[in-house]
Amino acid sequence: MERGATQVSALRIVGVRAVELVAEGEAELVRDSRVLTADRVIYNELTDEATADGNVRLSQEDDWLIGDWARLIVHEWVGELDRPRYVFSRQSQARPGVAPRTIVGTGGADVVYFEGENRYRMVNATWTTCEPEDPDWFIRAADLELDYDREVGVARGATLVFKDTPILWWPRMSFPLAEQRQSGFLVPTIGVSNKTGFDLAVPYYWNIAPNYDATITPRLMGRRGLQLGGEYRYLSQNYSGEIRGEWLPKDRVTGESRSLGAIQHDHRITRRLRASLDYNWVSDDDYFEDLSSRIAVASRVNLLRQGRMSYQGDWWSVQGLLEGYQTLDGFGPYRRLPQLLLSAYRADLPAGLAFGFSGEYVDFKHKDSAFAEGRRTHLRPQLSLPIRTAGYFLTPRVSLNHTRYDLGRSLVGGRDSITRTVPVFSIDSGMFFERDSAFLGQSYRQTLEPRLFYVRVPYREQRDLPIFDSGRFDFGFAQLFSENRYVGVDRIGDANELTVAVTTRFIEQSSGAERLRATLAQKYYFDEQRVTLNELGKPAVEDARVRRRTDVLAAVSGRVTQAVSVDSLWRYDPFDGETQRFNFALRYNPEVGRVLNVGYRYARELLDGREGLKDVDFSAQWPLGNRWYGVGRITRSIKENRVTEAVAGVEYLSTCGCWTFRTAAHRFATNPDRVTNALFFQLELTGLGGIGPSPVNLLTRSVPGYGKINEPMSDRYFGTD
Repeated sequence: MERGATQVSALRIVGVRAVELVAEGEAELVRDSRVLTADRVIYNELTDEATADGNVRLSQEDDWLIGDWARLIVHEWVGELDRPRYVFSRQSQARPGVAPRTIVGTGGADVVYFEGENRYRMVNATWTTCEPEDPDWFIRAADLELDYDREVGVARGATLVFKDTPILWWPRMSFPLAEQRQSGFLVPTIGVSNKTGFDLAVPYYWNIAPNYDATITPRLMGRRGLQLGGEYRYLSQNYSGEIRGEWLPKDRVTGESRSLGAIQHDHRITRRLRASLDYNWVSDDDYFEDLSSRIAVASRVNLLRQGRMSYQGDWWSVQGLLEGYQTLDGFGPYRRLPQLLLSAYRADLPAGLAFGFSGEYVDFKHKDSAFAEGRRTHLRPQLSLPIRTAGYFLTPRVSLNHTRYDLGRSLVGGRDSITRTVPVFSIDSGMFFERDSAFLGQSYRQTLEPRLFYVRVPYREQRDLPIFDSGRFDFGFAQLFSENRYVGVDRIGDANELTVAVTTRFIEQSSGAERLRATLAQKYYFDEQRVTLNELGKPAVEDARVRRRTDVLAAVSGRVTQAVSVDSLWRYDPFDGETQRFNFALRYNPEVGRVLNVGYRYARELLDGREGLKDVDFSAQWPLGNRWYGVGRITRSIKENRVTEAVAGVEYLSTCGCWTFRTAAHRFATNPDRVTNALFFQLELTGLGGIGPSPVNLLTRSVPGYGKINEPMSDRYFGTD
């Protein structure tokens, strides 16, 4: 049948062709993908109008409506249908990391009006993503508009009904038909915290354009008062950003006005030139501690304020930045006003040589006058000869560190400037051996990979140099294979040392997957340490090393079976016969929604000299039966004899899969005297959104391997979860 042609069939057809036909008994009218069936159909070809009576069914691809009586102008898709039941099916948009899925909306009404292709208006109607028969939840509206071109539904005089109980009434409610963003009030979020009390937020989302949006959020906190928050986001081909703000006119607890502001902007000026801005501000030091129920936010102490510009060449790059902080606790780091960085690398030099260069100029400022200030220029050219084959690698490297300080006040000895030049020589080498092996009936390829890393750095007196941004590496594998034992360039440690390491891996031959990796390493010193972090005229902060070798580091990690994985690190002091650090994590994760984690952390002493820690950690997500899932975590400090963080919750996935319920209680303490308790309740309605604050991010962070028991949903903020 030709496209656009109309075909009418029935048990009996009477009338005049090209004028009006009356089809009775299993009557069917077909045009392209549109099909109208009924007991009786009258079709006027001159007006292209069809009238149907008795067991009426209208379908187009995966959409269909059934009712008692219908009138329809077929090509315009304009008309009406009495007492309809309907099913509309649409594909959601694909997003990074989330595959598109089918969103099915169903319901009924007293009458539906067809208002053109993909547009419907209904009277006394319902809409849900549950099964059509006896849905667990639905929107009931006096007037309901469904626009599948814009993928937006608008319900006036709307009531949200869950389990036959009205739980929310709204004079005008808009909602996505295929997980698409649109303007309107979002579902309110309700929570409880010992810091804020009863917590209610009613966000309004404004979909300004496909690449611009804004959210205005009034938030009522029982203990604190009424807060107004806002967020504006923008996205274009060459730039993107976000502006956020919060304002609490008067905190009922402190009696003060409290506020927050943040700007993040990234701009691609040309293909090679980029600029960015990240500026954050709060009105007082306790803002996050008092007003946030998330540990990652409540524990923030330094708010970044940074402007950056960078240019990327073919084999070199340059960037400049202005960087400062708002410090909420302590002295805070130095400000960099400005910092200029230059880096280059070329691996195509004659004889296989590779050239590298890094340099910087930075002017350090500090708000505390007790801290030294000044300018530092650092240049580091290097030349290496990487040699790599299937069985071994060898990389000798030589570099030169040249640094100049120009200070705002005189150093010890009366100087206000000083230079330091330190050459560095290193050789990194390793070999690869393989053999076939078997374990527990499985064939593996086992590797043996010894590695030697030698560094030679001559001694240079550096106690008269200030410490701007340098510190000790935390002892680990990164430090064992580093040319400098310090982070930053204020100290270049003297060295005549050799790191010896060996790694073995078990690779499953059938799949090529690495099942297990084990590494053992230790560093040997041939000279005593002379360079430290100590400064002339200041108390000592580091004792020089006297031992000729480091502690032994051992690590074992891998996915032992499809369900069991392990990750462990052991640092052992062979001189005192004591364990300095031990981390262990075991995970059992046979399938999504089933995970058990056991963790243990021990450290005799922290890097900054503080007393060490001894923590045990248990977390899990597991089915409880009848589609209920339990989820929780508890972290206990054995040394302090207290629980530092605890999470407990339950989740329920409905039989039909169209709604999910979650509740979680969260307790954490950034220090023993500041404890935060929060309670989360969320009812997530598939295709519509969630009622209440979502604990998903909390559960994902707290329980490694946590699996969301329902399909991922998007919200109206650029489709993020």
